[in-house]
Amino acid sequence: MIEERIWKIKSFEELTRKELYEILKIRQEVFVVEQTCYYLDADGADEHAVHLWAESDGQILAYCRIFEPGIKFTEASIGRVLTHPSYRSLKLGKILMNIAMSTIEGKFRTPNIKISAQDYLLKFYSDFGFRATENKYLEDNIPHTEMIKYS
Repeated sequence: MIEERIWKIKSFEELTRKELYEILKIRQEVFVVEQTCYYLDADGADEHAVHLWAESDGQILAYCRIFEPGIKFTEASIGRVLTHPSYRSLKLGKILMNIAMSTIEGKFRTPNIKISAQDYLLKFYSDFGFRATENKYLEDNIPHTEMIKYS
């Protein structure tokens, strides 16, 4: 069990090399290896993101990246949402999403958020007020739906 968990929020420029390495590592573990999605994770967007994660003893337990309006969508957005497989029972994803939405409201002064959700997580995101749009698509052979949360 994790004794102490630290939440961090940093811009790309503020990340240490070690933190960036750990972020890229966990994203590859979850999205490339676990979900067998062979894609270029280092997509050039990290430099424009705010990175949010929980860690304990240097290991990332949960992570997402946040974008101000106009970067990914007209609205602010949250992406690369994950929880380390060994820590999913801790329900860190819920805490992560609440912190991400609060960060968007505080930092970017907007409650409007658009996400690209894997379809098996539609209920999870709807619990935070996101509504599915008609925009459904396959991304890396995984069904996705665009979701929006307005104030």
